[in-house]
Amino acid sequence: MGMTVQDHLDADLWYRCENELGEGPVAHRGRGSLIWFDVLNRRVFERSFSGGETREHVLDVMASAAALVDDRHALIATEVDLRLLDLDAGTTKPVVPFLEKEFDLRSNDGAVHPSGAFWISSMGKNAEPEAGGIWWFLDGELRLLFDRITIPNTISFTPGGDAAYFSDSAKRTIWRVPTDPETGLPRGEPVMFRQLHDEGAPDGAVVDADGRLWIACWGGSAVYAWNPDGTVFDICRLPVSQPSCPAFFGADLDEIAVTTAREHMSADQIAAEQLAGSVFKLRRKVRGVAEPFVRIG
Repeated sequence: MGMTVQDHLDADLWYRCENELGEGPVAHRGRGSLIWFDVLNRRVFERSFSGGETREHVLDVMASAAALVDDRHALIATEVDLRLLDLDAGTTKPVVPFLEKEFDLRSNDGAVHPSGAFWISSMGKNAEPEAGGIWWFLDGELRLLFDRITIPNTISFTPGGDAAYFSDSAKRTIWRVPTDPETGLPRGEPVMFRQLHDEGAPDGAVVDADGRLWIACWGGSAVYAWNPDGTVFDICRLPVSQPSCPAFFGADLDEIAVTTAREHMSADQIAAEQLAGSVFKLRRKVRGVAEPFVRIG
C-alpha cells in the first residue's frame, strides 16, 4: 500500500472550523476546556477537552488573548481594553483601557507569567512597520515594556518564571529576556534566541515542562520545538500553511492543540487547504505546565 499525504503529517483534526484568524488557545483545567479566538471575526470559542459541543460567543470588538481569572471568567485583550469575559454568558465588563484611542491598533499575542502578570502585545491593524509593542499588566497596572515591533508574537515563559520569549514575526526574530519570577518584569535587555528563515514566521508559542519552546511557524506548515540552548528538538508538520499558536491541553496537559488561519488566502489556496482555520492536535505526548491565573488586583 502506498504512502498518503497524511502519513507524512504530525497532526490530526481536532475541531473543524473556518477561523479567519484562529489565535490565543488556552487550556482551562477547571472547566476541562480549550478556549480560543477568531480575531478578525470577533468570536471566542470554548470546547471540552474530550470534544463534543463547542460554545461560541460573538464579541463587539476584536479580541486575541485570554488570561484565566477563575472557573467562570477570563481577562481578554481586545482592540480597546482589557475586559472580563463571562465564559458561560458571553457577557463582558471593561477592566482597564488598553488601545481605546489607538484606532489603527489591535491586540495580538498574550500569555500569563507564573507570577500572574499578563503580557500582551499590540500591532497595527495592517501590520504597519514598528507600530506594535509588548505590554505588562499586574494588579490593575498596565505598562509598556517593548515598543517598535511590527508583529509582536511568541510571548511565553519558562516554567520557573525566570525568562520570557517574544518575537517580531515580520523580522522572523525570536528574543529571550530574563524576568523577575515574582513580578514578571524584565531584568536586563533581550538577547536574540533564534533567527528563522525557511521555517516560516514565528507566531504563537508555549513552553513545555522541560523548558522547550514550541512555536507555530506561520507560512511553514509546522510547529517547531527548540531546546533551551537553541537547538531543534522536534518538527511537527500540519496539513495547512498558517498554524498560529500551540497550547497544551487535556486532563494531564500532555496534548498540544494548534489553532490555524485562512487570512489572506485566495479561493484556490483555500480549496487546496480545506481545513485551514481549524484546530488540530499534534501527534505528540509532551507534558505542559498549567496556565497561571492572572492577578487583576
